[in-house]
Amino acid sequence: MAKTASALHILVKEEKQAVALLAQLEKGANFQQLAKKHSTCPSGRNGGDLGEFRKGQMVPAFDKVVFTCPLLQPVGPVKTSFGYHIIKVLYRS
Repeated sequence: MAKTASALHILVKEEKQAVALLAQLEKGANFQQLAKKHSTCPSGRNGGDLGEFRKGQMVPAFDKVVFTCPLLQPVGPVKTSFGYHIIKVLYRS
């Protein structure tokens, strides 16, 4: 079972906005460009890149999705205390 992962995410306040961003991604929009434009997380400046992190390091709802969703496919919205996330897992190891 994977113990670490690397992911990109877009964090927004409203579920409606997260759904709209996911729809754009499904039509081929660039994840990192959307993160730079819309994400409220400081990682947005880096295209939403969270780097590599260990299982259990992120809030539970986020962590669960990262370690179970398909790789390289945007998923969401995932609700946490921070807002709504669109997540794209780059790899797990």
